[in-house]
Amino acid sequence: MTFTSKKEADAYDKMLDIADNLLPFFESSNLGLDEATTEKMCFYMAENKDQLMSLLKGGAAAKPLPAKKTAKKAEAKE
Repeated sequence: MTFTSKKEADAYDKMLDIADNLLPFFESSNLGLDEATTEKMCFYMAENKDQLMSLLKGGAAAKPLPAKKTAKKAEAKE
């Protein structure tokens, strides 16, 4: 990936580190998740870490994030 600033690159590296740290947590569970699903969950949780931390601390769920425009276009074509 290409970043426009060191701050963006560092934030992305931190997100990857969080996702890597979450992998063993899910792999050790008895959830029966396949590898692809586990990785997607780890990246999703890492990308949304602030909202997740609030939820884990007992906070209320934030409003759902809006769907990406590309997903809406794909649904409209079907």
